[in-house]
Amino acid sequence: MLKVSFLGISCMLLIVCGCASVNVTKTAKGYFEPTTPDDIEILVTIPRERPYIELATVTTQKWLTADTAKMHNSLRAKCAPLGANAVILGSSGIDYEGYFWASGVAIRYKDK
Repeated sequence: MLKVSFLGISCMLLIVCGCASVNVTKTAKGYFEPTTPDDIEILVTIPRERPYIELATVTTQKWLTADTAKMHNSLRAKCAPLGANAVILGSSGIDYEGYFWASGVAIRYKDK
């Protein structure tokens, strides 16, 4: 009985509080060797001096503003298997519940 109550309460908290999430949707054709998450740059401007291809769109939501570093690391971890060298965050903000959100694209530099 205690386990059922604990499970029920846990589920309710997840539903009420929500969970931070990162979604990556591959948009490029082909395959690239995975990269190391630690080597992926998080950018807020387009790297005009380096040609690149777009690998995927990325969206993330329900992050506390204090957890921005965790959000960046989650983006890196999700984009590394695609062979990304960087993630460009083109839009970001705080939703009506006070959570941070961001969207952008994962890219791979053509000279790599």
